[in-house]
Amino acid sequence: MTTTAIPAVHRVAPKGRGAHRSITAAVRAAVDGDEIRIAPGDYVEVLVLDRAVSLLPDEGPDHAVRLLAADPGRPVLEITAPHVRVDGIALTGQDPVLPAVLVAAGGLELDGCEISGGRIEAGGDASLALRDCRVFGAALAGVHANTTGRTELIDTLVEDVDGTGVVLGSATTADLLGLTVREVTGSGVRVRGRAAAVLRDCRITGPGRSGLLIEDDASVAVLDCRLEETGAEGIRVLGSSRRPEGSPGRPEAAEGGVVLADCQVLRTGTDGVAVSGAGDVLLLTTGIRGGSGAGVSADDDSTAVLVDCRVDRPHGSCLVARGTARLSAEGTSVHGSRANGLLAGGRSQVTLASSDVTDCGFSAVHACDDSRLSLTDCRIGSTPEHGVRATDRAELTVEGVRISDCGLSGLQIDSAAAARVRGLSVLRGRAGINAESTGTVVLEECDVTQAERAGITCGTGTTAVLRDCRISGTGTAGLVIGERATPSIEDCTVRDATGSGLVLGPAAEPRVKAVTVARTGKNSLFVGEKARGTFEECVFAGAGRDGEAFPAVHMAAGSAPVLRACVVRDAEEDVAAEKGARPVFDGCVSRNVTNPALPTGRAEALASAEGGDTAPATQARETEAPSEDTLEDLLAELDGLAGLDRVKNDVSSLVKLMQTVRRREEMGLSAPPLSRHLVFTGNPGTGKTTVARLYGRILAAVGLLDRGHLVEADRSALVGEYVGHTGPKTTRVFEQARGGVLFIDEAYTLTQYAGTNDFGQEAIATLLKLMEDHRDDVVVIVAGYPREMETFVRSNPGLASRFNRTLLFEDYGSAELVSIVEHQAAQHQYELTPTAREALTAHFDTLPRERGFGNGRAARQLFQAMTERQAYRVAELSDISESDLMTLTPDDLP
Repeated sequence: MTTTAIPAVHRVAPKGRGAHRSITAAVRAAVDGDEIRIAPGDYVEVLVLDRAVSLLPDEGPDHAVRLLAADPGRPVLEITAPHVRVDGIALTGQDPVLPAVLVAAGGLELDGCEISGGRIEAGGDASLALRDCRVFGAALAGVHANTTGRTELIDTLVEDVDGTGVVLGSATTADLLGLTVREVTGSGVRVRGRAAAVLRDCRITGPGRSGLLIEDDASVAVLDCRLEETGAEGIRVLGSSRRPEGSPGRPEAAEGGVVLADCQVLRTGTDGVAVSGAGDVLLLTTGIRGGSGAGVSADDDSTAVLVDCRVDRPHGSCLVARGTARLSAEGTSVHGSRANGLLAGGRSQVTLASSDVTDCGFSAVHACDDSRLSLTDCRIGSTPEHGVRATDRAELTVEGVRISDCGLSGLQIDSAAAARVRGLSVLRGRAGINAESTGTVVLEECDVTQAERAGITCGTGTTAVLRDCRISGTGTAGLVIGERATPSIEDCTVRDATGSGLVLGPAAEPRVKAVTVARTGKNSLFVGEKARGTFEECVFAGAGRDGEAFPAVHMAAGSAPVLRACVVRDAEEDVAAEKGARPVFDGCVSRNVTNPALPTGRAEALASAEGGDTAPATQARETEAPSEDTLEDLLAELDGLAGLDRVKNDVSSLVKLMQTVRRREEMGLSAPPLSRHLVFTGNPGTGKTTVARLYGRILAAVGLLDRGHLVEADRSALVGEYVGHTGPKTTRVFEQARGGVLFIDEAYTLTQYAGTNDFGQEAIATLLKLMEDHRDDVVVIVAGYPREMETFVRSNPGLASRFNRTLLFEDYGSAELVSIVEHQAAQHQYELTPTAREALTAHFDTLPRERGFGNGRAARQLFQAMTERQAYRVAELSDISESDLMTLTPDDLP
């Protein structure tokens, strides 16, 4: 039978029987596990603890026992035992530069102690734990744990240190909970070597240098901490610490690199967070405010990741990336910088997603040197300079970004920068988009509204590509093409420009197709001296305002543009050419022009492409039905469309019904009540316009319509701008559709405006009367999103009685979208490899079928993007075959 020895208690007191007169004597009498209880008083000793004992005050308040170093060159307490515990004792060294407490080996646990006159130091493989302690009056460092053992600092105060507050080095694993560091001349906490530290609920205030300094291969997690009023950076990361791949989004321990979560970095002397070397930093829900430098700075080969953070009012830029650093931010607010909100330089790679950048002193976002910057779903604005600027050789990618209220341009691209921009919206500001770079610039589906000057400018000698862009309400020109510029512009609109709509500088030579320019204060198209270029299937409408007449198209001396299948309308004069101008007009017409120089009539070239849904703004667009159609051919053409199985069945049923009606009429029998008017609902690009065109031709083939042509209109084609204007305008469009189909896209916009000056209801009333008066002459199809169209039809009893049949155009499935791409490829002499088809299917599978999904339009745009990427890929081949030029592979998929 074994017995456990009961620890002995050794007492220390200046006098009294049974007590040791010194702590050293008590230690010599003790064995491992014994307690040494010390009476209040001052003890001048150099105490070496080589056995596992506990030092406790015998009675009296905390720190009534004071242990003072007897030798200026030695620590007051030196530990070599496996585990020593010291509670409630004041430990004072004689030289602040030297350790007051040294843990050379083993372990030390300090609870409720005060340490002054020197630092606490642990080395070798020693362990160190401080709980509810105060460390002050040291030099170089307050706590220095350069050990491979464990370090714990819990609810501890480190202050009044002429140096760094806490240093963690070697390979120590440290937990710092409730630590306070203040009034230190160096950094607050320094982590270096291969140390791994977790800081929770810590506060670092007023350090002379960085609040938190991380070096070498150290890894740190900083959770629920506050760093403020730092002399230099709030957090500075040097060396090569790395955050591992797949590390958790909200870690409870550092596993390499630096992680900040739910922290505040306030009023820093320079940068809030600075990263250099090859370190990694992840910031989660962290606030960074004030400071004379950057909020977050990533340099060299470092990586910084911000998630749900706020960077507020630094004196420098909010986010900075230099060297080859990688910086990304998601769900982050960047606000109030005195410099840039985001600055990307060197060869850095920066990604900003679902974030806001506002109220900056310089450009909100600036990319320079050879940096690569991606902006997705961001909101940028309120800056006296540019919203986003890309310069030097920077590469910029923009998707779904909104920029507003900029003192200069919303987007500025200059020098040799490259930019691919999709879904950008620029609101107000001096200028919209300035593409002045000699690099590759592609602008797709961009909106510019209410710019004080030009909406989009293609600078001197540039070659930008613009697709499906919309410019409205600009203070001067809508779209400006600079001297010698050769951009490609397709499917764009310019409306309500105070000056001219589309302006060509001297010697410019653009390629312009399917562009609509409407309601301009001056010319719709101004062609400068010696400018050339081609304009195909364009509409120039409504030039001049406020009683001042301007020709819709003006040609300067020496210009030689080519216009094919264009329409000029609603103007005093269609074309004016200066002496020496040599324009070429091929199949162009004028409509509603007081002094026309072009022929007046129908422009067949304006027939819309399959699936198109864009009509000129102020006049309906007409597509003539071929006279040789047979019903069998039309039904076969309908069946050949991709997808739309439900719509095909509905139309086939209608055809059978109408054939029966026609036979009854031919036999002299009365026709049953039948409404031929339809509601088409669905997302864009689902073929509503195409089916409407076929429907008219089918009705003509059945004999229920005379011509079967299609007239496309929208709100602007039907609704006037003043009293007495809407009725005649709607009647004119209806008369144009007599014998065919009137297709009104986004018909719900006729009822969505409730202002006193809105005439949408008048257009509906006029339309209903005309449908009643000419019930056999016109079929009306109204189209739009399902929910809005249901509300529209219910808004008026007359609409509900006439539009009682709805055809739902469902979104295309992946296989159908692939077939559309294949059809486009075949039309343009391309072929897809089997692996390319598989990659396309996988790509379309990932696309959410949400409101506004582009469907067929998205497939066609994807095909166009694939051909561009294939062109770049093939251009790098040394030996190009015909097969290379025709084949599309998975590498060509964006």
